[in-house]
Amino acid sequence: MVNYYETLKVSPKASTIEIKSAYRRLARKLHPDKNNGSEETARAFAVIAEAYEILGNPKERAGYDQKILNAQYNGSSNGDSLFTSSNSHAKRWRQMVYEHRYNEIIDRMIAEERRESMALQKIIFPTVALFVSTLVVGIFKPQIFANSAVIGKIIFISLFVAGVIHLIGRIKYAFEKYTYNEDDLHDSILDDNEPVLKPYSRATAGSFLIIGTLICFGIGLLIGNYIEFVSISMPAMFSGTLKPEFIFYPPIFVLCVDLMHTFASRADP
Repeated sequence: MVNYYETLKVSPKASTIEIKSAYRRLARKLHPDKNNGSEETARAFAVIAEAYEILGNPKERAGYDQKILNAQYNGSSNGDSLFTSSNSHAKRWRQMVYEHRYNEIIDRMIAEERRESMALQKIIFPTVALFVSTLVVGIFKPQIFANSAVIGKIIFISLFVAGVIHLIGRIKYAFEKYTYNEDDLHDSILDDNEPVLKPYSRATAGSFLIIGTLICFGIGLLIGNYIEFVSISMPAMFSGTLKPEFIFYPPIFVLCVDLMHTFASRADP
């Protein structure tokens, strides 16, 4: 059985970042473009690419680690007497090693999935909050800013600025983690650029955000036209026409939702 950890020259306990770094280092060294198309280095490059494909994926890596562990436990990958002996103490030792290693595999997989889940939540919550708040603004057309006192307007503007900065930060984080720049698709790995392993292009993600926001606002306006009694019954609070202040509300709502989610996540043990 091929030992992918030895292939990438990393420890079986290496983190995903360490594995990725090792792969990039070896890929730059063995890439066929750098070795004049050498068949030997091309084969070596294929091996490290295969190793990274397995070890770079938490679920694939967990399955691979379990196969190695099973092979060791059954005495098929090591000639040492502790692995092959039928002695009861050796059997118990093998069982303890197996259980400990298996628990490490499961704990690492859970930790990787939790990190990925938290990263997704940092993107999903602001995006959903942006779309929902835009929809609600389109429906009700609130005039909270216009009806606020001077101090209220100052607080409103401050929250808006903070919300915009926060939203831009979340969008930037999402773009860096899950999107690639189409202009860089043909950059060589030899130039130390990140391999394109991300699912979406930045143009696609940007279009989704812009078009999604406009669609939500448009749907909100359509719904609002059918419930005009809200603006008629409370004209001081809700407008019957479009107002520039509507742009204030979505970023503030995103900021509030994200803050509540952050506090809830920290409170969760």
